[in-house]
Amino acid sequence: MQRLYLSTYQPINLSTDMETETLKNTALTDIHVKLGAKMVPFAGYMMPVQYTGINDEHEAVRKSVGVFDVSHMGEFILKGPNALDLIQRVTSNDASKLTDGKAQYSCLPNATGGIVDDLLVYRLDANSYMLVVNASNIDKDWDWIVSRNTANVEMHNISDQTSLLAVQGPNAIKILQTLTHVDLAAIPYYSFQKGKLAGVNNVLISATGYTGAGGFELYFENEYAEKIWNAVFEAGVQYNIKPAGLGCRDTLRLEMGFCLYGNDIDDTTSPLEAGLGWITKFTKEFTNSTTLKKQKEEGTKKKLVGFEMTERGIPRHGYEITDHTGNVVGIVTSGTQSPSLQKAIGLGYVPSELSKEGSEIKIKIRDKDIAAKVVKIPFYKS
Repeated sequence: MQRLYLSTYQPINLSTDMETETLKNTALTDIHVKLGAKMVPFAGYMMPVQYTGINDEHEAVRKSVGVFDVSHMGEFILKGPNALDLIQRVTSNDASKLTDGKAQYSCLPNATGGIVDDLLVYRLDANSYMLVVNASNIDKDWDWIVSRNTANVEMHNISDQTSLLAVQGPNAIKILQTLTHVDLAAIPYYSFQKGKLAGVNNVLISATGYTGAGGFELYFENEYAEKIWNAVFEAGVQYNIKPAGLGCRDTLRLEMGFCLYGNDIDDTTSPLEAGLGWITKFTKEFTNSTTLKKQKEEGTKKKLVGFEMTERGIPRHGYEITDHTGNVVGIVTSGTQSPSLQKAIGLGYVPSELSKEGSEIKIKIRDKDIAAKVVKIPFYKS
């Protein structure tokens, strides 16, 4: 959910790169290094971008199972009788619809029509919630919510104490079920349960993910990270389980058309422009809801669309989008060569009149206008 520049990643020499002194490690960094992962600075952390290769890891997740260490993500706990009211005021979705054990995707609108961040909201109980935010926005989001906490909601930033594994792929449930008595098949999408997993108590097992391949996300205290990682991989040997890095996490999410904060959405893009009207509920008042409601009624001037290249070329973040006359009309926010589809795909903002499926556009690649067309997302359908 943060910006990835896969083509510019370079090996980091930890002994000579002084900037790495301020970077954080996850509880599993040593394991990643021992596995030969290519480590890169990302959102304030040293993170694995790939192990055996982006395409190889991508295929493992789509066809069997892969494991991502995404412990760099941020987690906030909000408690008290006014916790829901605070969440309702700062998020665009309607958290009052949540019941215990349910989660929802939402965003934090800013006061000028853009997005502070996108996030997940978990209802632990009627007076307790967990918010999961992007690693690069932890401090920004915390300060934003604190500044609006006018009813003394108890807030705890547990990001540095919490590890998060995303076990993704069609065989994820078979592997994890051997490690817990929690009935994983009984956990619906965007729901969760707490229970013992791999001998560790109080693991939050969430039927969520950022890959479109199915699976679970596991939240637990840092001290159990190595134990749970090893248990998951031992249980997954027969399924050829593989560690997966941020590189294939990006290609997987793009095939699903999932927004990436810093690329497809940011402080200047509205949720309606980004196609996130489904998480923007005007049944309540929230930050800048009046302006966004007016935007919905009048329509947006630009829209985020999915497109595929119809001529040879790979779109990248920042490339210009042109119309049939060669005029620049938009910009590519995400793009790649899809490992699953074997075609070049991307997301980008275009004028609303060019947002219809089948609209012909062009992507400026190395000063040449290369043909593309607008398509429905998700690009990949299992």
